[in-house]
Formats: sequence, structure tokens, C-alpha cells
Amino acid sequence: MAQRKTNRTTISDVAALAGVSVSAVSKIVNGKGSFPEATRARVLWAADRLRWSPSAAAVALRGAKTRAIGMVVNRAPDLLNADPHFALLIAGMESELAPRDYGLLLHIVGEHPEAEERAYRRLADERRVDAVVLTESRVNDPRAALLRDLRMPAVLIGTPWRTHPIPAVEAADREQGMKDAVDHLVDLGHRRIAYVSGPEDRVHTGHRRRTFTDRLHHHGLLPSHTLASDFAARTTGAAVTQMLLDDSPPTAIVFANDMMALAGISAARRLGRDVPGDLSVVGHDDLPLGQLLHPQLTTIRQDLDHMGRAAALSLLRHLGEEDTPPPPTVTPPQLIIRESTAKAR
Repeated sequence: MAQRKTNRTTISDVAALAGVSVSAVSKIVNGKGSFPEATRARVLWAADRLRWSPSAAAVALRGAKTRAIGMVVNRAPDLLNADPHFALLIAGMESELAPRDYGLLLHIVGEHPEAEERAYRRLADERRVDAVVLTESRVNDPRAALLRDLRMPAVLIGTPWRTHPIPAVEAADREQGMKDAVDHLVDLGHRRIAYVSGPEDRVHTGHRRRTFTDRLHHHGLLPSHTLASDFAARTTGAAVTQMLLDDSPPTAIVFANDMMALAGISAARRLGRDVPGDLSVVGHDDLPLGQLLHPQLTTIRQDLDHMGRAAALSLLRHLGEEDTPPPPTVTPPQLIIRESTAKAR
């Protein structure tokens, strides 16, 4: 008995109707390769005409929403694994995206500008996301111009570099927490107060260091030491060791984040210094780990959850999602006093 011929449309049928190779159809519907716009349009027209849709990529290429938000992180994987900062931001974003059937597509590219640019271009060329979230604005940040050229909607979490065409999510008074930290240490009798910052190319590094220095000037003091680190525990530990072995070491140190503060405490203890007896320590971010240690970490709390939620809601509203509430207000950084600070000896 003769076998009935199937009427199911195949990729070969699409290729024949579009006048291209099967390989070209496969690459175009999967967002790969570089093709003239006319060729892409012809392939998508043929797929529509023949009602052929093998994957979600084909749907996205026809102009439908991907219902995905992209996030490209330019941190080395080992640094990212050690720092829950991004996990808290992501949790805030997911709390708003998931109930609305949106997903978060995360790319970790390391600290290579070329790799970061390629990631954004790939997301745009393959139409894998509807918009992106940026973090950690940098001096002379090139991403705003890049995303404008790619016509990719975006929102920035943090302080923008000068005039920035991308909407930013940040606290109304970003300096308050640092001011309160300096005031707290001065009230405890500290006069040799140091600051260990993040990388110099980060915009927030300059803002926080200036706030730290200006607040010391308010009290008639100068910084004991100011050093930049790269967020790595080894680098931070070496910086703290160098300061504490100085002829006039600090009696208190403020750090750019909590993980750096924990590395600083470890370095101090290796030198036989007691925290907070010999050295008071203040972190930044209020990560959960800081409350599990002894002594519990005094820190500047950032509203990371609300930052993530605000970024997600801002993009959802931009994308026209109905019934999306206004983004929540991000509260100013707040000093949380715990056990790692004490009166100067």
C-alpha cells in the first residue's frame, strides 16, 4: 500500500519560496549570521506565508515581543560569585518580571569592553530581549551611545556619567549614608579614618570618595588614607595590610562594599588587630552575610531590592505593559550600626 505524502511544510519549502539556501533560513530564524535586511524580510515573509514557525526565535524575528529583559554584567566570574550584590538586584527585578511572564537573560562577560559590546550587539541582532538593564555606570560610559545606535530600550541602576540619555534608577540622596558613616566614626573619637574604594573607572567610586573627603573636611579632618581596589579580596587585603603597617595607621576604615570590608577585617586579624577594639570597620550594601559574622558588620544599606524592582517596572511601562504600577521610590542609603565600630582607643 502506497504511503501518503505528508503536507507538512519544511525548512526546504521556506528556502525555495524565499529564494535562499536552507542554511540561510536556519541562520536567520535563529538570529545568527549577517544578512541584508531585504533577505531577512523575504525569509520571514516566506515562513509566514507557509505558516512555518520552528522556534520562538522565528516569532521574535517577526516583531513579537520576546518577553525577556537582558542584563550584561562586566565582572569577572570569581568576583561575581563572591559578591551577592547582583543577586539581590536580580531578585528585585524577578519579583516584578516573573508575575508578568517576563524572563531575565543574564550575560556574564568579564571585564572586557569588547566582549560587553559584542554581547549587547548579539542581543539586539538576534532580537532575544525587548530591553536591557545597565549597572555600574563608568567614566566615559560608551553604552548609552551603543544602545541608542542599536535602538535598544534601557534603564540604568545607579549614578549616571554626567548627562546620560538613559533613565536612571537611584536614591534621591545618594550621599546621605556616607555622610552618616563619617559622622558616626568622628562621634566615636576617630581622627585617622581611611577609605578603600572600588575601581577608579566606576562613577560611584568618585562620588563616594568625594562625599567621604568632604564630610571629613566638615569636621576639620583629612583622610588618613584613600586607596582604590578592584573588589577582589586579595587586593583589598593587601591594601588594608599596607595601611595598617604604616607609621600612622588608621583607626577606622570605610569600604566600598561589604565583601571588601570582610576582606579588610580578615587582613587586620592576620596582623593581630582586633575589630573593633583596634580598628573600626564600615561596609556598604548591607548584604545578609554581614549579620552572620562576629562582629556583625556596621554598614551603609542600599535599597537593592527596590532598585531592581524600580528598574524592571520602568522598562515594563516603557514596553507598554498595561496595569504596571509606578516604580517604587528608592530610599536613601542608610547607616546600619552594628558591632564592627567602637570608640577609638
